[in-house]
Amino acid sequence: MNPFLIDCIGYGGLVINLYSMSTKGEYKLRLISLIANAVYILYGTIISATPIIVGCTIAVFLHGYHLRRLIIKKNGND
Repeated sequence: MNPFLIDCIGYGGLVINLYSMSTKGEYKLRLISLIANAVYILYGTIISATPIIVGCTIAVFLHGYHLRRLIIKKNGND
């Protein structure tokens, strides 16, 4: 794969992650962070960086868990 494209994927994840930190509300922050971490997993897979893959996979599960908790709380199904 083209090194420029690989870098673009990595920087894309960075931009999405930084954008998530500028959003208001926990739901939006976690959703956008989950997307950013999914992009980082793709990037880590391409460059064979196991620590990036493992760390971002854990982050995706944590964000997913908290998003689910927020949805349940919003719907009143405690």
